[in-house]
Amino acid sequence: MAAASSGSGRGLGGLRQEGGEAFRLVLDYVKQETLDPVKGLGRFILFGVAGSVALSLGLAVLAVGLLRLLQGETAGAFDGNLSWIPYLICAVVVVAVAAVAVRAISRGQTPRTDAKEQA
Repeated sequence: MAAASSGSGRGLGGLRQEGGEAFRLVLDYVKQETLDPVKGLGRFILFGVAGSVALSLGLAVLAVGLLRLLQGETAGAFDGNLSWIPYLICAVVVVAVAAVAVRAISRGQTPRTDAKEQA
């Protein structure tokens, strides 16, 4: 009976070892399929936010420059009751640039279909 119990102990040890290997395999797979894409997504978001901030600041500086140009170089065309027109022009330009950016972003996210898939 002692021989039987020691034989079954080796069987359980082998099973335990294979179970541990299977657990490590599953754990490595989960890390590969979840953590690695999340790290890549984090970099994507970081660069996206940094680019958005840089473009927003650049657009604001250009809008102020356009406003100063309209106010200073129009030789008094926008004086008196017309002093609001340079602000309106700048607002329209900024909204137009934002609309172009949104259109470009949304166009890049739509799934593309090839002519071969439609035929």
